Amino acid sequence: MEPVSQGLRESATFDRATIHAIQRAAETGIYDIRGWGAKRRLPHFDDLLLLGASMSRYPLEGYRERCDTDVVLGTRHAKHPLRLATPVTIAGMSFGALSAQAKEALGRGASEVGTSTTTGDGGMTPEERGHSKHLVYQYLPSRYGMNPDDLRAADAIEVVLGQGAKPGGGGMLLGQKITERVAGMRTLPVGIDQRSACRHPDWTGPDDLAIKILELREITDWEKPVYVKVGATRTYYDVKLAVHAGADVVVVDGMQGGTAATQDVFIEHVGIPTLAALPQAVRALQELGVHREVQLIVSGGIRGGADMAKALALGADAVAIGTAALIALGDNHPRYDAEYRRLGSAAGYFDDYQDGRDPAGISTQDEELAARLDPAEAGRRLANFLRVMTMEAQTLARACGKAHLLHLEPEDLVALTIESAAMARVPLAGTDWIPGEGL
Repeated sequence: MEPVSQGLRESATFDRATIHAIQRAAETGIYDIRGWGAKRRLPHFDDLLLLGASMSRYPLEGYRERCDTDVVLGTRHAKHPLRLATPVTIAGMSFGALSAQAKEALGRGASEVGTSTTTGDGGMTPEERGHSKHLVYQYLPSRYGMNPDDLRAADAIEVVLGQGAKPGGGGMLLGQKITERVAGMRTLPVGIDQRSACRHPDWTGPDDLAIKILELREITDWEKPVYVKVGATRTYYDVKLAVHAGADVVVVDGMQGGTAATQDVFIEHVGIPTLAALPQAVRALQELGVHREVQLIVSGGIRGGADMAKALALGADAVAIGTAALIALGDNHPRYDAEYRRLGSAAGYFDDYQDGRDPAGISTQDEELAARLDPAEAGRRLANFLRVMTMEAQTLARACGKAHLLHLEPEDLVALTIESAAMARVPLAGTDWIPGEGL
């Protein structure tokens, strides 16, 4: 007999997932570590709609009228800013968290469509550098694998102060993924769990960050754009401080952003949604008079062209994808469902990136599993996805009468809920009311 027929009712506070988490903690004495990003329902880009043109605005004909997609990143100080064909980039994901084949595939796919990819923690692999037309080198608190030659070999440098899945927390890499090659690049013992620092060792505030950015410019002869990446929390103030420190580009990562491994309690309870962080970042740049001069990249739960178009309309210059890129490579694919189930998961649910047993060969250092991923084929899949994202965004921009993706603006948006209207600072659909404004 089903519980409902017995008059039983699940508690909204102590539901079965919560009870299971308490029981697991009581039995093991260990907090839960997992990958991916926040799973709870959060206000997101689905809560916004674009206003297509009809009479008051004229749409553009997709087969006869252009809608350009190019973007230039790093124009403020760098001699050689990045010139990308599309405003969707690949976020930082490390070799160690990902296999060498996956890193190569990301470089191949991004290069095929003329955009950039990013190293992540742990240094630069020859596979990734060799197949990436535009490669951004992440400079993290751990400094794993960091050396001046790789800084000079990169096309841009991203100083990472925080990540959306774990702002205020450091990285994790469990011992089963620390092979001899990973250990050699990171100067770590083989097979021992690694936890990196939550803050950089040689500064305590924005003045120190300004000094570090100047050092990075000098060591690269002022050629490379310098990004500053923050996890979305106190976004308005963090963006202003990043600009004052000299950033060419600011990257804001919302709490829907993924990670290879961190505490579940971090993923679900720290940070703010991407939709809430983006308008704060834009307002900070506007108040400093540098919006569009200092470019803004937004990441955290970007899934397709509609998300990209809405983020650009809110004021971003580009978006970055991580989880979506891994899925495009072949992660969570139904062909591996039986193997996912043997791991206690299923295709479409796999988030045990930290365990290194990914049957798709992406988030693993197991040589046999990694060999399943063909970098050329996976790169083509990613390139196809990036093209589709771009075409979707173009379709929406044309419908709004825009000849360039960056011409999209907040005026093209309305919100479906009071929460999303307040966060995005656009009117509730069918009204001219933005909650919190005009009071």
